[in-house]
Amino acid sequence: MAWETVIGLEIHAQLATRSKIFSGASTAYGAPPNTQACAVDLGLPGVLPVLNAEVVRMAAKFGLATHSTVARRSVFARKNYFYPDLPKGYQISQFELPVVQSGHLDIDLEDGTSKRIGITRAHLEEDAGKSLHEDFHGETGIDLNRAGTPLLEIVSEPDLRSAGEAVAYMKKIHTLVRYLEICDGNMQEGSFRCDANVSVRPVGQEAYGTRAEIKNINSFRFVERAINFEVERQIELLEGGATVVQETRLYDADRQETRPMRSKEEANDYRYFPDPDLLPLELDAAFIDAVAATLPELPDARRDRFSHDYGLSRYDAGVLTASRELADFFEQTVENAGGEGKLSANWVMGELAGRLNKEGREITASPVSPALLGGLLRRISDGTISGKIAKQVFEAIWAGEGDADTIIERKGLKQITDSGAIEQSVRDVLAANPGQVEQYKGGQEKLLGFFVGQVMKVTQGKANPGEVNKILKRLLLE
Repeated sequence: MAWETVIGLEIHAQLATRSKIFSGASTAYGAPPNTQACAVDLGLPGVLPVLNAEVVRMAAKFGLATHSTVARRSVFARKNYFYPDLPKGYQISQFELPVVQSGHLDIDLEDGTSKRIGITRAHLEEDAGKSLHEDFHGETGIDLNRAGTPLLEIVSEPDLRSAGEAVAYMKKIHTLVRYLEICDGNMQEGSFRCDANVSVRPVGQEAYGTRAEIKNINSFRFVERAINFEVERQIELLEGGATVVQETRLYDADRQETRPMRSKEEANDYRYFPDPDLLPLELDAAFIDAVAATLPELPDARRDRFSHDYGLSRYDAGVLTASRELADFFEQTVENAGGEGKLSANWVMGELAGRLNKEGREITASPVSPALLGGLLRRISDGTISGKIAKQVFEAIWAGEGDADTIIERKGLKQITDSGAIEQSVRDVLAANPGQVEQYKGGQEKLLGFFVGQVMKVTQGKANPGEVNKILKRLLLE
């Protein structure tokens, strides 16, 4: 039987506020356990939550960027369950009336087409604490530093049909929240993670199959592996005559498999009801308009502009706009390179990216700034140095030896553009290789590359390659 996969993602983006959603406690990462959990986070008697206005602005920003409805009125609810890392016995979240509703995002597929993925909702909620098992020898430690950390839970429609589509969608959301500066996207620190709801159904069937939810996946690679394993597991069950149980599962990265965690709860199991300590959240048009005025140029619009303004392919423009920091670096490089868009793109994605990857650096930690790289590219475009020599200059800039002009002057790397000097070098090479000259004239035109190499060797790579080619072709016809 042919099977169709149906996937919906619930992405949890930690909002980039300095304090928590309902208290003034710090959200800074890496503090000693239980040093950033105040009385509100611990749910001590007599305390009251106070909503952080910044999380509302961030949620509205996301809603506007995803063509969603930013609700004029939304309500916080209590989601009741009992777990050691939830000291209050309930989590403050939004249920029936979320702040962001009914949006969409377009993703690019491997075949070059795009697909629209619906966003059901994005709601505000507080994070729970963290259970620690590794260092307690049969016991569990509880760190409540994360309790009360603000989250935006972004729930997609079940529009995804493969693990590849799910990863593409998750990456698109990751890029977007970083562009909007509402989440740092740090997956290692738990700032960006997702739950995947996965089911399968026979091709052509409209009704959804029974889904399993895979919890807390914190890397793109693990999302792909977890979904692929789960799809195979469910198909094997159904084809063997068994049924899929609705449950919550965990992904084991070491074994590359999912395993049961608990039976899947329904909404009524959580006994949602409006939080009596929090008023409904009401937003007026002026607030929403003010948030809209702060929106940056979004990734898709920036990609299209890069393609149009700099003559880049859609793919290259997509790579350069995958992060706001990279896109900013590229544009500043173009400005310093005198508008050389394609040359800048080639160097940013090539030489610079390769060196950054080799040393495990982010673009924001590059020793070569946009001004330094742009200055180097100016000297390529005006013929001062060749592309080959430019790589030597780049290495020197990376090592902190100065800007391109200083290095070129100090090391005597300026390109030879004097036609007379180049012609003399060409004549010397031809005179030293009479056999190859005869072979070339006999029809072996591939030897032109040999002659070019010899001239560049004689001139220590300083001769203008275009001029060398032109003079060689003229002299070889004599």
